Amino acid sequence: MNYTIKQIAELSGVSTRTLRFYDERELLKPAFLSAAGYRMYTEKEVDRLQQILLYRSFGVPLKTIRELLERPAEKIQQTLLEQRAEVVKKRKELDDLLKVLDQTLLYYKGEIEMTTEEKFEAFKQKALLENEENYGEEIREKYGEDTVEDSNQKWLEMSERDYLKMEEVEATLFKKLTEYLEAGELPSTLAEEIFGLHRLWLQFSWKKYTAEAHKNLSELYLADERFTNYYDEKSGIGATEALCQIIQYYTN
Repeated sequence: MNYTIKQIAELSGVSTRTLRFYDERELLKPAFLSAAGYRMYTEKEVDRLQQILLYRSFGVPLKTIRELLERPAEKIQQTLLEQRAEVVKKRKELDDLLKVLDQTLLYYKGEIEMTTEEKFEAFKQKALLENEENYGEEIREKYGEDTVEDSNQKWLEMSERDYLKMEEVEATLFKKLTEYLEAGELPSTLAEEIFGLHRLWLQFSWKKYTAEAHKNLSELYLADERFTNYYDEKSGIGATEALCQIIQYYTN
């Protein structure tokens, strides 16, 4: 049976825009074009789309998905088993988070007592979940699953003392960026100080710092308005662009 792009979109719940994007990225090419020039799909493409959506639900980056789809048929089962193991791992993480959140709710109801360490643990778990929901897909696409998981683990292991120090470094960074917007230039002592502060801030959660990763992050800041708004709201309009220019300069 043959399907139009509109029919495929209705069957899968994926927008036609996304299907065209998959075509451009050579993830899902139509079987052929109709006489009128419309994309047409067969059962083979339907099966491939199902695999794509399955991998996407696991948070697998598009580049990796393309590689997975090119695997021989006998390798698919192994891939699915690997992904299942990841899902089980994430389920445990969510179960742990729910446990901490339930304890926090009971604390605010006055039904239990919580130590300072337990309160901080609840905060870290909540912050990590919010970061995953807001930026998880983008950062995994940019840096890969292992790098992100290592960073998340370092975040969860962070002491309250280190967290407070990280906040202090970031507050200083916001202040220096505001100063830079008023009369900053590149290169300068102030620009170098800003770069050093941002690098230090990253190292609180990054397992391994590299100039290349730092430079790539600055590109992500400019590519996504959610990242851009973060520094612009804290230090003034143009702060994110200024920060990225500084990072680009000192990582080259």
